[in-house]
Amino acid sequence: MTDPPRLARRLRGFGSTIFGEMSALALETGSINLGQGFPDTDGPQAIKEAAIAAIRDGHNQYPPAIGIPSLRRAIAADRGRRYGTGYDPDTEVLVTAGATEAIAAALLALCEPGDEVVALEPYYDSYAAAIAMAGGVRRPVTLRPPGFRPDLDRFAAAIGPRTRLLVLNSPHNPTGMVLTRTELAQIARLCVDHDLVAITDEVYEHLVYDGVHVPLATFPGMRDRTLAISSAGKTFSFTGWKVGWVCGPEPLVTAVRTAKQFLTYVNGGPFQYAMATGLERVDEFVPPLVADLRAKRDLLCEGLADLGFEVFRPDGTYFVTTDITPLYETSGVEFCRALPHRAGVVAIPNSVFYDDSEAGRTLVRFAFCKRTEVLTEALERLSSLSPR
Repeated sequence: MTDPPRLARRLRGFGSTIFGEMSALALETGSINLGQGFPDTDGPQAIKEAAIAAIRDGHNQYPPAIGIPSLRRAIAADRGRRYGTGYDPDTEVLVTAGATEAIAAALLALCEPGDEVVALEPYYDSYAAAIAMAGGVRRPVTLRPPGFRPDLDRFAAAIGPRTRLLVLNSPHNPTGMVLTRTELAQIARLCVDHDLVAITDEVYEHLVYDGVHVPLATFPGMRDRTLAISSAGKTFSFTGWKVGWVCGPEPLVTAVRTAKQFLTYVNGGPFQYAMATGLERVDEFVPPLVADLRAKRDLLCEGLADLGFEVFRPDGTYFVTTDITPLYETSGVEFCRALPHRAGVVAIPNSVFYDDSEAGRTLVRFAFCKRTEVLTEALERLSSLSPR
């Protein structure tokens, strides 16, 4: 799709996203949408009831600019208990309109025009747009199948004299890779040696099925140079509520707050009360969700493999990446645009998450955060595919 004629140069190429195109195709064709990563069931009833109670109790005006105290305390307590990273809820925690705003506000606050930002490629599509809005320059480190492990030599080579920031996503969307302690330790050393600030996107921190999530901020020298970003939407299956947060040292969080106040200012007052309830009961609510998603991951991975896809089983997140080459397909974009018409299923071509689109040309992502019967039906529909 062409850019609007008056669109600023820095945003050219960021027109309508593939998600909008694929979701429109899903509606047009009556397809099962395994493209966009949102659950098709709600999270815990107790969290919904907490939101309803907050509305009834009159918490419907602007919340505090940094977020309501009970949520900030719950965020700080949760990270301290699980990771041992203590944060002051009054100065080192900021509530945002989801993780997407947190990432954008962090980049706008900390990136000068011409600064270089290192990020793992493929990446969540908002990274490239937010870096562009801040006037930064992307320096991707490409992850490649089958393991999608980062090449640390290439990582080091991507850092130059203009590099100021690292955007690190683990568990990683779209590949589902979870960084190991060894990999994180080496990345931490590079950040310290080159005086980089790390922005860590940890929205899938709870949704790990193999391995364990370890925050970069827990490594030597990283606590005071890391902004840890997460979200209650993924943790509790309320993606539409858009409640996220940033944790980090006061100077960095204050910088992010400076940018954030001119984006949304505040958001989701009643939902903040509900998410505080969720975090206070995280050990009750999250394990059943993880067990359910693990079973769905295995169902979809095994089903796709049986149908001839090359499947790269993810360690975490909502997504499984496949290679369509065994199906005699050569373009993920063409495959995904035709798939709703051929089989009544929507998926996302991974090439849209790369600067080097050739690196993801034959890779396709499916979301498994759907009801079991929906995944089963999708596999049944996909079984009708025949090689071109």
